[in-house]
Amino acid sequence: MEDVSVSVLIVGGGLVGLSAAVFLTWQGEQPLLIERHPGTSLHPRARGVNVRAMELFRQVGLEDRIRATESAVALADNSGIVRMESLAGLQAPGFNREYLGEDARDVSPTGWTLCEQDDLEPVLRARAEEDGADLRFGHELVGHIQDAEGVTATVRHRPTGEEYAVRARYLVVADGAGSPIREQLGIARQGRGLLARYLNIHFRADLTEVLGERRFVMAYVLNDEVTAGLLPINNTDRWLLHVPLDPKADSDQDGWDEARCEAAVRAAAGVPDLPVKILGAQPWQAAGLVAETFRVGRLFLVGDSAHVMPPTGAFGSATGIQDAHNLAWKLAMVLRGEASEALLDSYEAEREPVARTTVRQTVLRSLDRPGHGEQIPEGAILPDHVVALGYRYPVRDVAPEDVLTRDDGSAAPGTRAPHLWLERDGVRISSLDLYDGCGMALVAGPEAGDWREAASGVPVPITVHRIGADQLTDPLQRWSRTHGVPRDGAVLVRPDGFVLDRFTGEADPRTALTEALSTLLGSQPGTDAVTAATNDVRSHG
Repeated sequence: MEDVSVSVLIVGGGLVGLSAAVFLTWQGEQPLLIERHPGTSLHPRARGVNVRAMELFRQVGLEDRIRATESAVALADNSGIVRMESLAGLQAPGFNREYLGEDARDVSPTGWTLCEQDDLEPVLRARAEEDGADLRFGHELVGHIQDAEGVTATVRHRPTGEEYAVRARYLVVADGAGSPIREQLGIARQGRGLLARYLNIHFRADLTEVLGERRFVMAYVLNDEVTAGLLPINNTDRWLLHVPLDPKADSDQDGWDEARCEAAVRAAAGVPDLPVKILGAQPWQAAGLVAETFRVGRLFLVGDSAHVMPPTGAFGSATGIQDAHNLAWKLAMVLRGEASEALLDSYEAEREPVARTTVRQTVLRSLDRPGHGEQIPEGAILPDHVVALGYRYPVRDVAPEDVLTRDDGSAAPGTRAPHLWLERDGVRISSLDLYDGCGMALVAGPEAGDWREAASGVPVPITVHRIGADQLTDPLQRWSRTHGVPRDGAVLVRPDGFVLDRFTGEADPRTALTEALSTLLGSQPGTDAVTAATNDVRSHG
């Protein structure tokens, strides 16, 4: 096979690696992705796509495709976590925990969806290929070296054993929790560590009659024969059963042959003669760990390679998807010559504290579930939408005291810009729809001056929107209040929808934009650092 030269090489074709490919192609890049397995996942695993991940998929036009997948359609009305003796037995009274972030409905134009990993990955793969990504399944990384200008990777085509070289400016490490690349780099991980081991049993059995009209997200099953979590895939004949494994056992599957798996399924269903077909069984670990660094030179860790967390709350894959988006627009700006490499320093500075905080929240949720018995302090577990949406990135080299602001919609610099419904040409849109993910956006109030001339004078592309102009209206007159600026003010928003800065009507537009962009690039405000950085990149590009 021929050697290849690309801007970005992605190692790993799971949810996060494929998301990175989607987000990079949305930016106009054409990355190369390699994945050692022959195709996307055949096993339903990660299933909850939280509200923030759905906002990012909405930004690139994938929300409808995801909600149209088989599992998303089948599980659209499922909610709650219940506890029962068996599916055919008694349900524990008073135990029905709400799930899937219902409290986010007022703060986002989208919401959670249940979409199994084996449904979601093909959607991402198809989209990335449509937009020009080179996705190579059955190809594995066998070695890499980096220098001041890039990374040279040796890749093997597994079916033939043929090797070839890939030269890339940057390498995105999305090779999973066991990350061989992270291990080769000697990056340690810190955290609570192993919490429990489980076997994920994927089976086919018609449970329609015993299920009845119930529609839950998960059921904790506890009887004399089995302790497990039962999860529907289609509410009829495809299901998952999570059974705990002995953490001290020598074997991952701990003697769980097909017959034992079938017996556990029958015990959980409460139907002794139930016909069962075991489709697969995969061991997995619930752990809370964060890598000590997310970057080594031109290599960037994303997803499970950077952090692992228990599945409680479904934050794991969503946090990785946010990593991929955060990194993608920054890489694209550097590759386009719009920013210096100083911008890439912000990836770890922003994502590591969020990962650490999210891991802590998922560990608390895991310990609060039946079977753990640990006493969790009141108020320690924050609402799902606060964890998903309420974090704040460092601003002007000053980290917030608490990554989680607990304040959705304040529009303070470093926070996600708030959602509210606007109208354009008579059609309702979210304020988040003004941020297309490919460049900066400036939204000016209804009484603001014209920022377009100032925006055209800086080297970073800025799309300017003005409330009350270009058929964009604020019917409820809420924009100024929710964004914390006067009616003659303006808000500068990054490609990921996070507020970079806010301005009053007294600000000089050119100076305000130059200083704000210099801050993003890691330069001192008050200099012409934006232009200097851009010229430097172009002269060496």
